[in-house]
Amino acid sequence: MDPRIYSLIHVFSILMLSGSIFYIAANPQKHKKKKMMAINGIVGLLALVGGFGLIAKLGYSYTAGWVIVKFVAWLFLMALAGMAYKKSKGFVLSGLIVASAVALYMVYFRPF
Repeated sequence: MDPRIYSLIHVFSILMLSGSIFYIAANPQKHKKKKMMAINGIVGLLALVGGFGLIAKLGYSYTAGWVIVKFVAWLFLMALAGMAYKKSKGFVLSGLIVASAVALYMVYFRPF
């Protein structure tokens, strides 16, 4: 498959994941928790598949430092969806911004 397809899947799913985390943080309705967590899980899996597919197609190593940091940022984003129901809105939103900024820095600058 073309790397641009993987890139499109990855970027679109990360945008959807960020949007759903913002939605949950802004309006944490307990009766919609199961549905929102299912959506986050599916979108998060698409982000993972798109990201690792892109890494494979472009020939990068899975053990590169920037890949591992991006994977940890993805894990944190996935955990934030669940934390949005328990933690404060400020924590969730600042965590989302920091994790996204770290992931973007890693992919564009690849410091290690």
